[in-house]
Amino acid sequence: MIRSAKLLAGAGLLALAACGGQGDDAAGDNVQEAYENKAEAVEAIADNTANDAAAESLEAQADQLRETGEAQEEAIDEADINAAATNGM
Repeated sequence: MIRSAKLLAGAGLLALAACGGQGDDAAGDNVQEAYENKAEAVEAIADNTANDAAAESLEAQADQLRETGEAQEEAIDEADINAAATNGM
C-alpha cells in the first residue's frame, strides 16, 4: 500500500514537472501579447503617416516592442514563477 502511494505521488510530481506546473507559460504569453498589441497599434499609426521618416521610426519602435515582449516572455518562463501563488490562487 505504501509503495503504491509513493509510486502514485511520484507519477503526479513527474506529470507536474513535465508541464511546468507553475502557470508561467500563460503569464509570459500574456506579457508578450500585450507588447504585440502595442506594436500593432504603433504600426497602424505608421501606416497612416504621410511622413516617410516618421513612418520608418514608428516601424522601428514596433520592432523594438516585439523584441522586448519576446525577451520579457522568455525571462518570465525562465524565472519559473509560481503564477498560482502570485495570483492568489
